Amino acid sequence: MDTVFLHGLKAQTLIGVFDWERRQPQTVLLDIDIRTDLSAAEKSDNVADTISYAEAAELVTAALAGQQFFLLEALAGYVAQLLLKHFPSCESVRIKAVKPGILPGVASVGVVMERGRAEAA
Repeated sequence: MDTVFLHGLKAQTLIGVFDWERRQPQTVLLDIDIRTDLSAAEKSDNVADTISYAEAAELVTAALAGQQFFLLEALAGYVAQLLLKHFPSCESVRIKAVKPGILPGVASVGVVMERGRAEAA
């Protein structure tokens, strides 16, 4: 299976368990791997035959701006389902969601989640 990826995507959303985290949107960093068959795009050299990473980036950042989460697990699951629903050719996704600088002495914390078409709600 081939992969379209977006690594280091910055998105703003309300996220956190503590009140001080939920006072204003925070930046989360996302690494997104979208598994799909790229053979049609390979042959046609046409963006219509692939998953547009520009479209995926816009979809995710716009959707997260209007959401709020307590946990990165919920955020990653939301992004996975969003991509699986929006891109029918997507077979599976891997989402790495990171909150940088949230804990003293720790550069970043996060989760990695993989979801497939069979798990799309």
